[in-house]
Amino acid sequence: MSGDAHLLVAADYVVFAVVLLLSAAVGFYYAWRSRKQGTSRDFLTGGRKLNALAVSMSLTASYMSSVTVLSNPAEVYRYGAIFGYLSISYVIAVVYTSEVFLPVFYRLAINSTYEYLELRFSRATRLLGMLIFFFNALLYTGLVIYAPALALNQVTGMNLWGGIISTATVCTLYCALGGLKAVVWTDVVQIGIMFAGYMSVIIKSVILKGGISTILSDAQEGGRINFVDFDINPLRRHTFWTLVIGGTFGWSAVYGTYQPQVQRYNSCKSIKHARLALFINVLGLVCTLTSSVISGLCLYSFYKNCDPWKAGQVSSPDQLLPYLVMDILADHQGLPGLFFAAVYSASLSTVSTSINAMAAVTTEDLIKPRIKLSEKKLLLISKGLSVFFGIVCVAMAGLASLMGHMMQAVSIIGGVTGGPLLGLFSLGVLCPFVNSKGGLCGLVTGLAAAVSVSIIGMISPSPPEMTRPLFLSTEGCNFTTGSSFNWTTPLPTEPSLFTTTPGQNTDDIHAVQWHSPSYLYFGVIGGLTSVIVGIIISLLTGGLRETVDPRLMLMKEDTLSYHLFKRVKDGVMGGTDNVGQPNKEDGINKPAVGKFDNNTRVSSF
Repeated sequence: MSGDAHLLVAADYVVFAVVLLLSAAVGFYYAWRSRKQGTSRDFLTGGRKLNALAVSMSLTASYMSSVTVLSNPAEVYRYGAIFGYLSISYVIAVVYTSEVFLPVFYRLAINSTYEYLELRFSRATRLLGMLIFFFNALLYTGLVIYAPALALNQVTGMNLWGGIISTATVCTLYCALGGLKAVVWTDVVQIGIMFAGYMSVIIKSVILKGGISTILSDAQEGGRINFVDFDINPLRRHTFWTLVIGGTFGWSAVYGTYQPQVQRYNSCKSIKHARLALFINVLGLVCTLTSSVISGLCLYSFYKNCDPWKAGQVSSPDQLLPYLVMDILADHQGLPGLFFAAVYSASLSTVSTSINAMAAVTTEDLIKPRIKLSEKKLLLISKGLSVFFGIVCVAMAGLASLMGHMMQAVSIIGGVTGGPLLGLFSLGVLCPFVNSKGGLCGLVTGLAAAVSVSIIGMISPSPPEMTRPLFLSTEGCNFTTGSSFNWTTPLPTEPSLFTTTPGQNTDDIHAVQWHSPSYLYFGVIGGLTSVIVGIIISLLTGGLRETVDPRLMLMKEDTLSYHLFKRVKDGVMGGTDNVGQPNKEDGINKPAVGKFDNNTRVSSF
C-alpha cells in the first residue's frame, strides 16, 4: 500500500484479544456444560433442544461473514444502493424454505441434508451432493478466513498469518469441545459484536458529516441512490430483477439445502421454533444488509472527491471500509479494534459453522453407513473431525489468495454449487414422479451448466456498459503517492476472479458477441437446468410408475399456508372444524424417533 499505513495501538489489540477470548470462553462454557453428551447426535445437533431466538441469531451470524462486512459496503460504494433489493430475495427464500423444505427435513430428523438424497434417490446422488458441499464449504471457508486477514494486514499492518491462524484455532477449539450448541451460542455473542462494529463506523460518519441527510445528499448527487432500474437484460450486473430473482435462488439454496443452515433449524425443540427461527432470521439479514448499504454510502460521502482505490491507497475495493475506519476512528483508541474484532467475529461465526457442518456430513455420510461404531467412538471421531477440518481450513486460506473480488467470488461459488442442488432437492420434495435416474442426471447437467456459464464469465467478462460501475473521482486528492504508483497506468474498472493474461488483446474480448449473464444468474441457470433435465429423464425412464414413501414428500398439511388458509376459510364460513388443527400439524411434523431404513424406505414414528 502506498502512503503511510495506519497502525493499530495497544488499546485496539486489547479490544481485539478480548473479543477472541470472549468467543472462546462462550464455546468452552458450553463445552463444559455438555461434557456428558453421550452421542455424536447430541454433539452435532445440540440434542434438538435449542430455542428459536438463539438459532435465528446463529442463522444470521453464520452467513454474515467477513465477506459481508467488508465487501458489501464496497459493492454499494462502486455500484450503488440498488444492492438493497436483495432484502426482497431474503423474504421469498425464507418463505420457500419454511413451506417446502423445513417440514420434510424436520420430520425426518436427519443429521446430514444429503442423507435425504439417498432416501429419495440413490447413494450415488447422495455422494455427489456431499462432494459438491465439501467443494463449496472448503473454498468459501478459505476465502472467509483469508480475505479479512489480508485486508487488515494491508491497511493496518496486522500480521497476516497471525490473523488467519488465530481465527482457525479459536474456531476449532470450541467446535471440537462443544459441538453445535457451542457454535450457536458463540454466534449469538458474535452477531452483537458485528453490529457494534458496523454502528461505530456509521455513527462516527454521521457525526463527522453533520447528519445522515448530508450522506444521502452526497449519494444522490453521485448516482448511488439508483433503485429505479427495472431493466430485464440478464447481462446487466445489478438490476431489480437480477437481485431479486438471482438472490432468491441463491438464498433458497443456502437456507433450503445447505448443511449448516438445515442443521441449525433441525436442532430446534419443535417445528414451530424452527419456523420462528427462520422468520426472525430475516430481520437479522435485513438489518445486516441495511448496515452494509449505509456503510457503503458513508464511504462514498467521505471519498467522493478522492477515491482511495483509484489513487492507489488501497489495492482492492475490499480494503475501503478498513481504510475508512483507520481514517475516522484512529483518534478513538479501541474503536478500530472493535471494528476489526467485528470483522473477525464474522469470520469466526462462518468458519465454526463450516467446521461443524463438515464434521456432521463426514460422520453421517461416510462413516456411519460403512462402519458400525459405538456412540462413544462416534462422538470422539466427530470431535477429531472438527480438529481436522480446522487445519484444512487454514490450508484453504492459502488457496483463497488466488481469488479476486471477495463478494463476487463467494456468489459465484455459491451459485455454481447451490443452484443445481436447489433444483434437485426441490424435485425430490415436490415431484413424486422424479426417479433416481432423473435426479442424478439433473444434478450433473445442472452443475455442468452452472460451471460452463461461470467459465464463460471468466473468459468473456461483461463490458462496463453491462456492469455499470459508477464514477469515482481522484480530483480532490492532496496526498503524495509512492513512486511505485504510475498515474499513467490504466486503472481497473471490474475486478475479476482471475488475473488478465498479459498481452491479451482487449479488442478480441469485446469482439465476442456472447457475454456472461450477471453473476447472480449462475445459480438460476444451474437450478433450472437441473429441474428441466430431471423431469424429462424421469418421464422417459418410467418415473410415472415410481412409488415414493409419502414421508419423503411435502404434504399440503405440512405447510403453514394451508393451515392459515383453512383457518381463514373456516372463519369466513362460520365453521368450527378447525379446532385442534394445530395439533394435527404438530403430529405431522413430529420428528422421527427412529431412522429410515434405506432398503424399505419406511420410517418409524
